[in-house]
Amino acid sequence: MGITERLARASARRPWLVVAAWVVLVGAGGLFALGIGDVLTTEFVLTNSPESAQADDLIEERLRGPERAEEFLIVQSETLTVDEGAFQDHVEALVAELAVLDEAVEAVTSYYQARDERMVSADRHKTIVPVVLAGKPSEAADNVGPVVAVVEEANGQDGFEVLTVGTGSIARFFNEQSEKDLLRGEMIGIPIALIILILVFGALAAAGVPLLLAAASIIVAVGTTALIGRAFDLNFFVLNMITMVGLAVGIDYSLFVIHRYREERSRGLEKEDAIARTGATAGRAVLFSGGAVIVGLMGLLIVPINVYRSLAIGAIAVAAFAVIAALTLLPAVLSIVGDRINAGRVPFLGPRAQQEGGGGFWYWVASTVMRHPVISLLASAGLLIALTVPYFSINVGLPGVSTFPEDNEVRLAFETLDGEFSSGLLSPAEIAIDAPNVLVPEVLVAIDRLLTSIDGDERFEGAIYETNDAGDLAVISALVRGDPESQEAHDAVSRLRDDYVPAAFNRVAARAFVTGETASEQDMFDTIATYTPIVFAFVLGLSFILLLLVFRSIVVPIKALIMNLLSVGAAYGSLVLVFQHGVGNEIFGFQQSDIIAAWLPLFLFAFLFGLSMDYHVFLLSRIREHWDRTGNNAASVAYGLSSTAGLITGAALIMVAVFSGFAMGELIELQQMGFGLAVAVLIDATIVRSILVPASMALLGDWNWYLPNWLRWLPSLQVEGPSRRAGVPVIVPVFGND
Repeated sequence: MGITERLARASARRPWLVVAAWVVLVGAGGLFALGIGDVLTTEFVLTNSPESAQADDLIEERLRGPERAEEFLIVQSETLTVDEGAFQDHVEALVAELAVLDEAVEAVTSYYQARDERMVSADRHKTIVPVVLAGKPSEAADNVGPVVAVVEEANGQDGFEVLTVGTGSIARFFNEQSEKDLLRGEMIGIPIALIILILVFGALAAAGVPLLLAAASIIVAVGTTALIGRAFDLNFFVLNMITMVGLAVGIDYSLFVIHRYREERSRGLEKEDAIARTGATAGRAVLFSGGAVIVGLMGLLIVPINVYRSLAIGAIAVAAFAVIAALTLLPAVLSIVGDRINAGRVPFLGPRAQQEGGGGFWYWVASTVMRHPVISLLASAGLLIALTVPYFSINVGLPGVSTFPEDNEVRLAFETLDGEFSSGLLSPAEIAIDAPNVLVPEVLVAIDRLLTSIDGDERFEGAIYETNDAGDLAVISALVRGDPESQEAHDAVSRLRDDYVPAAFNRVAARAFVTGETASEQDMFDTIATYTPIVFAFVLGLSFILLLLVFRSIVVPIKALIMNLLSVGAAYGSLVLVFQHGVGNEIFGFQQSDIIAAWLPLFLFAFLFGLSMDYHVFLLSRIREHWDRTGNNAASVAYGLSSTAGLITGAALIMVAVFSGFAMGELIELQQMGFGLAVAVLIDATIVRSILVPASMALLGDWNWYLPNWLRWLPSLQVEGPSRRAGVPVIVPVFGND
């Protein structure tokens, strides 16, 4: 008796104890989840000490102390200029109101105090009010709240327009919009998933249980993540990830288990025996599927960037709890409700009895494909390769303020700052110059050369130079034009790092490091590029080993990896085609963007590899089971495809619905993530499963199950336990050309 069967039987015998334990677990998770907001950040943190981090450390330790977030209020009037008393009175009243916000504001100044003409627009109808926020930059989204409240109250008073943009307001928008997108995703995905479940089960009770189990898994996972976040910086996208993955896999796993339980009951097994049998079969499949998802996500933990580790931690947590719920809570619920799981039957819906001799749409598809395997293989693989081609024009980056909705006040403030002042004030490129004495002639000459290069480059709007009291550090702040996330800003930083700094400090006894928001992003891109082959090797290697042990064949895992790479590549290409090239983006209601979120491709690869293994293994395990009994490859493929098609199609549609719901949000990164996941699952459950798998298996015949003699010592892991049915129908179709 396997562990999943023992768990199912034990849960069925003591159902109320199991349910009570889960109620306590969900309650504790809910309490801890209340503190999730305290551990989230919008920052992308690298832990491998890149150049930008080294520069930040030098500046903090020797010059400015702990970094502070900064906001820039923009005050403008269509009729008054900054030189008029009414304008000055309005600004000074605003400054006084901000100055008393001790817990939120550390410092605030204005043109009337600094008399710096750079703080006034060319037409003198606008001025900026720099505000230094209290606390750490990671706390800026919360600390900026009182400042935003003052700005909103002042905006429109006495004919003045007041807006703000900065680290805090940008992070605040991301957080608020993320929550709205999360709610929207749930409002779209959950009802569609419920409809699909009703269509699959034909009963309201059976359709509702998976949603409850998914909700339990999500709550516990959020609470667990909140605890983990006390020790690590977690990106704010983790909440969206937990909800999206929890709904997708939680519903899927429950679908597999409930479907198998109803099947076993229809064969005449007693309730407890049916639950135990379900644990031995569908439970094992869920355990392996969850393990495959977790293996894929574990690859992301290798990358020293908080966004990957955050997404991986959240997704792994919810996938693990979804598996545990399917193996314990669901058997307990089934034990309590018994055949009432079929309550609320919907007429004309529900599973149909499987035809003993085969038949049905998917059987016809398999038969057709296997009659023409070469054409089917070339056509389907050609389509996926064609969809992959746009990927080679991908332009990665991080969506910035310029991707906010056009009427968003933070974006309007940024555009005013960029057009009338200098958006480089938001995030200048800073060069930290480390030397025993930065005031010696050779270092001063090098600094002068660098300043001259910056002044002569139209990408910059000048530079500010300062040294520390000890004279062992100099910092040049170069104001970069445009959005810090734009390609132009990255080109400017690349010119600094690759040309200006090396040329200026060649053979000079000083070290120069470039930092700033754009430089940090560039370091992140370089880190992703470095770790991508490592993650690929890790995920592909472990996936190969798992499939080798499950199917005792070296051909099956090789084919599976190739097919999964084709589906992931097609998802990549579709993503670039729709978002970057704008082909059909308006049909889906998506923004067109010149960039794809830099963290997304590697994440999609790791996550989709786990999900695609889910369906692939479920299908191939049925094929292998039939082949072990009959030795007939063609019949086994037809049987496997027709017997799993309904369940896999329903499960895939649920995932597509959930992912599409999140793709309907306003944040372009979530749009890209939801769309990429939905497309990949759809491709995997249709083209790969219905065409590529049967075509390749028809061409290879018995070679599908080839295992060299020197590997026969390997243990055998069966995804589903050995069938106890009296016999499996031997379907022997004729796959001729007539």
